[in-house]
Amino acid sequence: MSASPFTVVLTGNPNCGKTTLFNALTGLRARVGNYAGVTVERKEGALRGADPQYPVTLLDLPGTYSLSPQSLDEQIARDVLFRRLADVPEPALVIVVLDASNLQRNLYYATQVIELGHPTLIALNMVDVAEANGHQLDIDGLSKALGVPVLPLVASEGTGVAALKQILQQRAREAAAGSTDPSGSAYQARSFAELPEVFGREAQGISARLQSLYPHRQRLADAEALLLLSDDRVFNSHRDLYPADLLEAVQAARKRLESAGVDWRSAAIEARYARVFAIAQHVTVETAQFGETFSDRMDRILTHRVWGLLIFVGIMALMFQTLFSFARIPMDALQAVVDHTAALVAELMGPGDLQSLLTGGVIKGVGAVVVFLPQICLLFLFIALLEDTGYMARAAFLMDRLMSRVGLHGKSFIPMLSSFACAIPGIMATRTIESSKDRLVTILVAPLMSCSARLPVYTVLIAACIPQRRIWGFLGLPGLTLLAMYLLGIVGALGMAWLFKKTLLKGEPPPLILELPPYKRPVVTVVLRHMWDRSKLFLHRAGTVILGINILLWFLVTYPRNEELQAKYDRQLLALSNSPIPPGPEGNIPESIMGIRQAAVQREMAGALLRDSFAGRVGRFVEPVLRPLGFDWKIGIGIVASFAAREVFVSTMSLVYNLGELDTHDAAAQSSLAETLKGERDEQNQTVFTPLKGVTLMVFYVFALQCVSTVAIVRRETNSWKWPLFQLVYMTALAWVLAFITYQGGRLLGWG
Repeated sequence: MSASPFTVVLTGNPNCGKTTLFNALTGLRARVGNYAGVTVERKEGALRGADPQYPVTLLDLPGTYSLSPQSLDEQIARDVLFRRLADVPEPALVIVVLDASNLQRNLYYATQVIELGHPTLIALNMVDVAEANGHQLDIDGLSKALGVPVLPLVASEGTGVAALKQILQQRAREAAAGSTDPSGSAYQARSFAELPEVFGREAQGISARLQSLYPHRQRLADAEALLLLSDDRVFNSHRDLYPADLLEAVQAARKRLESAGVDWRSAAIEARYARVFAIAQHVTVETAQFGETFSDRMDRILTHRVWGLLIFVGIMALMFQTLFSFARIPMDALQAVVDHTAALVAELMGPGDLQSLLTGGVIKGVGAVVVFLPQICLLFLFIALLEDTGYMARAAFLMDRLMSRVGLHGKSFIPMLSSFACAIPGIMATRTIESSKDRLVTILVAPLMSCSARLPVYTVLIAACIPQRRIWGFLGLPGLTLLAMYLLGIVGALGMAWLFKKTLLKGEPPPLILELPPYKRPVVTVVLRHMWDRSKLFLHRAGTVILGINILLWFLVTYPRNEELQAKYDRQLLALSNSPIPPGPEGNIPESIMGIRQAAVQREMAGALLRDSFAGRVGRFVEPVLRPLGFDWKIGIGIVASFAAREVFVSTMSLVYNLGELDTHDAAAQSSLAETLKGERDEQNQTVFTPLKGVTLMVFYVFALQCVSTVAIVRRETNSWKWPLFQLVYMTALAWVLAFITYQGGRLLGWG
């Protein structure tokens, strides 16, 4: 029988390589969820290769610079270490990951964690970067100074990871054997801040109160008392955690400190920094004097106010051009699989509603979305590369000047850039923004960034409406159109942020304090896993939400059956088959003429039946609102259905227009959706999907909040229905107005 898991917590500063180490220890097999009651992501995994009798569970905490949190992410990291979360067990071991190339900065948080008294191990990461910068570290000296074991490693290359696994497995065995001291030596909390005597006395008094109030956390009392005395935000974020008399005792202690001439806000911070500086100086040996590092030289170009922006735009253009170029072959292969599967099912089954449901509603409908998986994978691959190389932080730095002009700062750009993948994690990433107004503004505008769910919509409309032309001989018009849609979303987001900061949510943006991590060679396995994990969410939605919606839509476009209308067209087809046609030169009736006439009647019949269906009635109900935008009732069906998920528009169009094909039971005869849309004609025999209408529809989807999941997550993040409903109204109105301007303006210019 196996023992209960040995819980190991990984913590450290942002960009220290903590998550890379976590992935190396767990083999990229982490469970991702949320902490109870909050939307902060909880990442947990089992130690890869561990003895089943002695399981080890690793918990990757959000990155933080100190135990005085600035954001919700950092608050969760502190609460886990202070044992304030009931659903997280007490850590059996805390691994503090340090960036060896930024030792002094990392040691501030490390000493705070060590003071908590948990069994602690220091994972000194990026020692190769430190050595490349001319810093040789005394590992034994650092271990002696901190009083805990120190293990050097390079997580990105796997150096030292095997040794760390052995240590964790040994600790788990010792814990299972009943050892009360898994570190192998008497372990006690220690202090790294040499405080003024009067401050120390006051801290001890608060510590005694905490020990009596929370006997199960006595070991943490000294460190907690230090935070209560020196940080106002502790009480502000946990008003329900501490009794009123403790708050009064802390305020009285602060007054006594002020009377004694001690600044209670800075005394502990200054004392800790002095000790950290002394430790870093003692264990660091300068082996050589170097000028600029590789990252410095790269940043001179990539963060330049002119060249940096041009390079950033060039990277984005390359990404979108690649989405059309490299993804085309696998997309065509997936489309062929979908068509072949639909044809096979149609051949095995006889004509009827069940065959129509499976071929038209399920296979062709869901397949119309799944074929865009290669583009989704490429998009996530680019984003993962930007994050893993360290360029994402540079993008935020580059955009800070622009963001400040609209009342935000660079930190808001990171959630907005993350929204290219999906608005939901982008909105959740706003927890790192300290200002509540800036956070709310970012939440309100993040869905304007074109997420991956819009990509299938853009792609099918570009393929159907935008001609294949070259600009300057090497840039394709389809790729430039896609880039324009993404840039339009960025401009729209910045414009609305400026408007909100000038009206509803006035306030000065705080100065940007952002760490630029050193450039790193991306870890291929991590990047690919990151890409696949995000792409799986796309497939999961295609196999659940979109499948369910397609089945419902099939019912809505198929029923009710209008028997009179059906009988009318059946008579026309019968009369057509019996009508005399002049024989050809050899006395045979040309089959092509018969086929053309029958196809025209069948198409007219399918359109009439669809118009009279439940979905057709919905489309005709919203058509007066959409007609000024150039959209007919069929497009209206897609717009209404896509509120569940934007990519549903593609499967809806596939379902709606495939029912109007020559033979709805011959799946093999059905062309791809883009080709079907190209040939679609209205009642006046005019092309429906012109370039102007295609661009207008894309503009509508750039700004419309067609995603019920986003509405739900905004409700959770703001804890109110006021803001998600406001967001839905303003984005829908903005989408209609800008689509109207696009379509009517294009007609005035003669583009219609």
